[in-house]
Amino acid sequence: MTQAQRIVLASRPKGAPVPDDFRLENFDMPEPGEGELLVRTIWQSLDPYMRGRMDDVKSYAAPVPIGGTMEAGGVGEVMVSNSDRFDAGDIVVGRTGWASHAALDAHQCLKVDPDLAPISTALGVLGMPGHTAWVGLNDILRGQPDETIVVSAATGAVGSLVGQLAKRKGMRVIGVAGGAGKCAFAVENLGYDACLDHHHPDLAGELAALTPHGVDCYYENVGGKTLEAVTGRMNDHGRIAICGMIAWYSGKGLQDAMSLPKMWRAILVKKLRVQGFIVFEHMDRLAPFLAEVGPLVKSGEIHYRESVAEGLENAPVAFLRLLEGGNFGKQLVRVAE
Repeated sequence: MTQAQRIVLASRPKGAPVPDDFRLENFDMPEPGEGELLVRTIWQSLDPYMRGRMDDVKSYAAPVPIGGTMEAGGVGEVMVSNSDRFDAGDIVVGRTGWASHAALDAHQCLKVDPDLAPISTALGVLGMPGHTAWVGLNDILRGQPDETIVVSAATGAVGSLVGQLAKRKGMRVIGVAGGAGKCAFAVENLGYDACLDHHHPDLAGELAALTPHGVDCYYENVGGKTLEAVTGRMNDHGRIAICGMIAWYSGKGLQDAMSLPKMWRAILVKKLRVQGFIVFEHMDRLAPFLAEVGPLVKSGEIHYRESVAEGLENAPVAFLRLLEGGNFGKQLVRVAE
């Protein structure tokens, strides 16, 4: 094989992305240099942060250039190894992008143990989303037994693990998700004490009824009306971990957003600690995360769910669906067998 495939950014979105903002193209098979691996992608991750990489604005990472391969993590098989760290046939996770093959720096890859769990989990519950959930709960929120925590996007790749780990800590866990099916899954499968549909016309009232003693911790994945509802229930000295704000990524809902003065006042008078974090700055916490959560996934004590799109060519449609909340659990693309 001399040709590979990739999906590139064809144009910058104006508001919500559309299929024409992406382009599928062939390119010459990458040739790994010294210390690099040629990896055949099997699973590709889709995550909300990718929407920000499509805009040419200053952020914690550089934007994808026009004509550049879309950014993504992937799990794949090592076809050629120019590193003594890996052998051909190893399964690794690394920054493959939206591509069928990639030449990757061996030092930026991790070996995946197929005997621990299905290799797709290296992009979900045992990958970046799971690591994000663990860091946010333990290091940012510092959740404690008997405290009440609210988790938005409660059944997503991050939120689903936050909720389960919080229950294991002895916390009271309230989820917010989109639709009755997701809310039922949160309670019946993930162990949430309750879960609210964010489409409810009186979300704030419903949350108030469930939190008579207020909210101590909020794991923020969404923004929008959920943030406004939770802010009104935060206890003095409460903590908010900002992981994402998908409700606003394409500019929708900004005109209805909670005003900055109102939010600022709540932070002041309730003495709240609000902290944003990017998990790539917490790589020193990857090993303890895997040491705790890996055995729980293997034993079946931690539950997870995956949404799978078949074929690299279907990644754009699956990504657009993800941004609208159409996924259930971790969104993946099966690029190859």
